[in-house]
Amino acid sequence: MPIHPPTRGFDTAEFETRTRKAQALMAAQGLAGLLLMSEPELRYFTGFQTLFWQSPTRPWFIFVPATGKPIAIIPAIGAALMRQSWIDDIRTWSAPAPQDDGIGLLTDLLSPLARTGETIGVMKGHETHLRMPLGDWERLVAALPGLRIADATGLVQGLRMVKSPAEIEKLAHICAIGSATFAAVPNFAHQGQPLDRVFREFRRAAIGAGADDAPYVVGGAGPGGYADVISPPTARPLAAGDVLMLDTGCTWDGYFCDFDRNWAIGHADDTARRAHDVLWRATEAGIEAARPGQTCRDLFEAMAAVIREMDASGGDIGRLGHGLGMQLTEQPSHAAFDTTELTENMVLTLEPSVSYGDGLMMVQEENIVIRSGGAILLTTRAPADLPVIAP
Repeated sequence: MPIHPPTRGFDTAEFETRTRKAQALMAAQGLAGLLLMSEPELRYFTGFQTLFWQSPTRPWFIFVPATGKPIAIIPAIGAALMRQSWIDDIRTWSAPAPQDDGIGLLTDLLSPLARTGETIGVMKGHETHLRMPLGDWERLVAALPGLRIADATGLVQGLRMVKSPAEIEKLAHICAIGSATFAAVPNFAHQGQPLDRVFREFRRAAIGAGADDAPYVVGGAGPGGYADVISPPTARPLAAGDVLMLDTGCTWDGYFCDFDRNWAIGHADDTARRAHDVLWRATEAGIEAARPGQTCRDLFEAMAAVIREMDASGGDIGRLGHGLGMQLTEQPSHAAFDTTELTENMVLTLEPSVSYGDGLMMVQEENIVIRSGGAILLTTRAPADLPVIAP
């Protein structure tokens, strides 16, 4: 039975608020604008949502000026959809046009700022990419010799880390759909069922429960545990004594859940049960530590301390969770290197992992929102004991 959804999309006030916050930060940093070109950032400031991003053929640009509404510089094929947004100034070209894929329009827009020696922000840092040909970027910069380019990564990512009530409502909804889908797994995952068929049935169940899509379904299965969690599934049938893990990023209205669950097939050995117990308690430690004023490093250390009961590395996959929203993984990272301070309305994953045995691992993940009094689960909590699917 599909879960009753919230309203799709956002009111114009949502985008006005996002833009005003960005412009206040821009003023403090002396920026005359932001030039953005990747899908989450365009969607964040405009609501422009399309699967057309799957094609690498066309670049797309949004310019957020120091005052006023953002300006869209986009291929003509996207004009009709962009006109449904709150954006008024939409400048288009017939694309693809390898000799001038929007560079002329961008040059016209930015030339007045270049003549007065202004500075604009572009995202240059971690978890960003230049979604245009490098040659086009070099041509643009060469055409604007007076323009200075600053790094706006922290500004934009900092805004996106803290979610609005409407965003949290969408995230809670897709997490509820994901939880319902995981609850249904024992109905189609059983001894003798090929792993690739389990993956396909999971996707069907998620969409049947109300997800728009299940673009990210990974996991693994093997005797007593699994060796990795990112390989494509094989046709190997599930066998008694296997530990099965499924990790999913389902979407609803452009927002992701991202969590996983583990099951034993037929029976669980003592080591697998212990690994599950350690991870469950590590997640509890993370939930307790996830309070405003704490840092991502604090969350990492709280979870790693429990993991070290079984795994001296404390979890060696680099981080034990991350931000969540329009992307499956967002900033920040729960890692020793990340001192980002937690604030109310951040939505995060907690993802401790443990290595054991002969190259085996186990991962457990939950999704939370930070509130003034601490963390609140958006996902239905994994059971404390490793669940067993009867043969």
